[in-house]
Amino acid sequence: MVWNCQQKKWPEFICDTAQLKAENDLFLLETGKLLGAFSHFGKQDKVELTIELITHEALKSSEIEGDFLNRDSLQSSIRKHFGLATDKQRVPPAEQGMADMMLDLYHHFDAPLHHDTMFQWHENLMMGRRDLHDVGSYRTGEEPMQVVSGYIHNPKVHFEAPPSACLADEMAAFVDWFNRTSPNGKHPLPALIRAGMAHFYFVTIHPFEDGNGRIARALSEKILAQSLQQPTLIALSHVIEKQKKDYYAQLNKHHYTLDITSWLNYFSYTVLGSIQYSQSLVDFLIGKTKLYDQVRGQLNPRQEKILARVFKEGLDGFKGGLSAENYIKITQASRATATRDLQKLVELGTLTKTGSLKSTRYWLNL
Repeated sequence: MVWNCQQKKWPEFICDTAQLKAENDLFLLETGKLLGAFSHFGKQDKVELTIELITHEALKSSEIEGDFLNRDSLQSSIRKHFGLATDKQRVPPAEQGMADMMLDLYHHFDAPLHHDTMFQWHENLMMGRRDLHDVGSYRTGEEPMQVVSGYIHNPKVHFEAPPSACLADEMAAFVDWFNRTSPNGKHPLPALIRAGMAHFYFVTIHPFEDGNGRIARALSEKILAQSLQQPTLIALSHVIEKQKKDYYAQLNKHHYTLDITSWLNYFSYTVLGSIQYSQSLVDFLIGKTKLYDQVRGQLNPRQEKILARVFKEGLDGFKGGLSAENYIKITQASRATATRDLQKLVELGTLTKTGSLKSTRYWLNL
């Protein structure tokens, strides 16, 4: 079979736009609700929420590629950019680079796409890398760019990208398409169709030696933000990372065809799921603010430390719930003190309690 990028009509993608209209309408409705909820925050809380959402998206986009960044370092870099206090720790190159790319996306989502934009993003993502030949430029290697798995002596080729000699023309066409289909372009496309198509189009060309997935997701978020005329702050990468096998299966499914309707359906539902998760995160942070207001001045330093630690785990909390052993390990308290502290947190309504004896677990009461 012939790869899609080798077919005569490449890159004339086929899709049933009528089938996707309902999803696009729902996207506009749900993002409207999310941005409406966001507007109820005060100025400082908006900044804190923005930092949290950017951090979360950056971490998950990297995790999809098996790259696990340090959350504290990444967030420290983002907080510094917004002029907020940090612990002044040294931020490693990988975390600094990812933060820089996400912040550029946040501030310049409405700018037309240029090759230099993607070159800068690639330099950001590859910051500190010494194993790549081409950084901040499209790949130049003569060897085929293949996605493979399996044994070295018998690899399975999932996909082969266009050769590097074709990249100048391929990417010129991509940038032209990207800007031409923008809300202010000559041939605007609905947000979800354009975002899903851009992602698939870009990763098929696979123009960089590494980092293509992260840049493709950034481009999709740029498109969604352009459609709303403001940063989306949705958890796209979180949803993809949670269902990573489905994500790669959908990409692999479309390597031999230009009909990408089912890919766009999958991508649209993924975006809608990411909006729901972002709304849950907004609700979580609203609940956090209310909870702290209720117990202000009533917690000892150990309880404040454990509460901050539990909130740091995010929506999912401690896996299996907070235990007395967790409390003792984090606060260095004795077992008797931990028991008293936890009971007080339950009485204040901060935590709820389930189970008994060694199975006792504590959960945030939002």
